[in-house]
Amino acid sequence: MQLLKGVLKWWLVLSAIMFAGEAGAGQREDRLTGHEVPPVPFTLEEVHSWIDRSHPLLKGAGAEKTIARGKLLKALGAFDPVLVNDMELERFISSSNPEKGTQTVGYNDTLFEARHPWGVRGSVGYRRAIGEARIPDLAFGENQQLVVGGFLPLLRGLLVNPERAELQRSELAAPLADIKIAQTRQDLFLAAAHQFWEWVAAAKMLEVEQQALAVAEERHRQMDERAKAGAIAPIDVVEAAQEVHRRREVVIAARRRLEQEQFKLSLFLWENGAPTTPPLERVPEFPAVSWVPNLEEIRWHKLAAVKERPEVKELEVEAKINHIDLALAKNNLLPNLDLEAAPARAPEKFVLGLGYRFGVELRFPIFQRRGRGEVLQAQGQAARLVMAKAFRENQVVVDVDNALSAIERAKERIEEASQALRLAEIVEEGERYRFGLGASTVLFVNLRERNTVEAKRQVIVARAEFQKAVASYQWAIGGWAKAPAE
Repeated sequence: MQLLKGVLKWWLVLSAIMFAGEAGAGQREDRLTGHEVPPVPFTLEEVHSWIDRSHPLLKGAGAEKTIARGKLLKALGAFDPVLVNDMELERFISSSNPEKGTQTVGYNDTLFEARHPWGVRGSVGYRRAIGEARIPDLAFGENQQLVVGGFLPLLRGLLVNPERAELQRSELAAPLADIKIAQTRQDLFLAAAHQFWEWVAAAKMLEVEQQALAVAEERHRQMDERAKAGAIAPIDVVEAAQEVHRRREVVIAARRRLEQEQFKLSLFLWENGAPTTPPLERVPEFPAVSWVPNLEEIRWHKLAAVKERPEVKELEVEAKINHIDLALAKNNLLPNLDLEAAPARAPEKFVLGLGYRFGVELRFPIFQRRGRGEVLQAQGQAARLVMAKAFRENQVVVDVDNALSAIERAKERIEEASQALRLAEIVEEGERYRFGLGASTVLFVNLRERNTVEAKRQVIVARAEFQKAVASYQWAIGGWAKAPAE
C-alpha cells in the first residue's frame, strides 16, 4: 500500500511538471507568434461613467444638495421652540401704605415659546412669585402661577408670512439643486462626447499619415536603388526624398494634434484628484453608422425633452418661488389686525399683583406704496418667466431638430466621402500602374496619394461628426439629465 501511494505521488508530480512545461511553451509560442490579447477599446460610456464617479465639477454641483439642506434647516430655525427663564425684581415704597417701608417683589418665569408657520405664536410655562406679590389668575401651589400666552394675526401674517415664505423657498432648494446637477451632468457629457470623438479622429488621422509616410519611405528606398543602378534619373530620387520629408512634417503635426486632443480629453478623466491621460493603445474604431430615429421616436423625444430638459425645469421652479413672493406681497397689502394674550410683565403691576394682559391692535398703512411695489415686481417677474418658459420650450424643440439635421447630413456626408475615397484609391492604383510602366512620374503618384489621404481624412471627419451629432441629439432630448441611480 505504501509503495502504491509513493508511485501515485511521483506520477502526480511528473504530470504537473509536464503540464507546466506545455503551458509555458504555449505562452512562449504566443509571444513569439504575436498572438497577444488585444486591449479592450476605450468607449464613450466608460468616459461618462468616469465623469459620474470622479469629475470635480459634478462633485461641486452635488454640493448644491448640501447647501439646499442648510437652507431648509435655516428656515426651520425660525420655528424652533425656545426655553426662556426670566426673572425680574422691583424695589419700591407703596404710596398707599408707606408704613410697610421698602418692598421687594417680582417673579421668575420658566416657559417654552414657539412659532407656527401659520403665523401663530404661543408660550406655556409657570411663574414663581417673589415677595408679597399677589396672583389673581391660574394660581397653583405656593405663590406659583401657570403662564399661557398667544399671538394671533387675523389679517396680515395669517397663513402667509415672511418666515413661512422663506420655508417654502427653502423646500424648493432641493429640486433646484437636482436641476443644477442634471444641467452640469448634461453639459459635461456632451463636452466629453465631442472631445472623445475628436480624440478618436486625431488618432485615426495619425494612422493615415503614418501609413502614407511608410509608403513614401519605401518608394524612396526603391528609387534610390534604381538610381544607383542607372535605371532612373537622380532628380526623381530627390523628389521622392522631398515627399518623405513633407509627409514626416505632416505626421509630426498630426501627432501634435493627437496629443492636444489627448490632453483635452484627460480633463474629463479624473483619478485621485488629477486628470488621467487616456490610453492610446485603446483607441476604438468608429461604430457603424446605423441609428437614426424615426418620426414616431422624434415626436416622443420632443415631448419628453420639453419636460425633462433642466433649463425648462429650472424656470418652473423659479415660477413657484415667484408665486410665493407674489402671495407674500399681496398679503402685505392687508392691514394688521392682531390679537394677543400674555402674562403681565410690567414692573408697576407688582403692586396690584401678577396678572394677565389682553390686547387687540389694528394698523392700516395709508399709501401702501411698499406693498404695491412688491406686487408689481412679482407680477412683472411672473410675466417674464412665462415668456422665458415659452422661449425655452421652443428652443428645446429647435435643439432636437438641429441635432437630427446634423445626424442626417453627417450620414449623407459619410456616404459621399466614402464614395470619393473609393474612387481616389482606384485613381491612385491606376497612377501607380502607369508609373510602373514608365508612363507617369513620381510627382503624379504623390499627388494621387495625397488625394487619397485627403479623402481618408474627410471620411474620418464625417464619421466623427456623425458621432458628435448623435451625442448632441442625446443632449437635446435630455437623455443625460438623470444619473444612473435615478
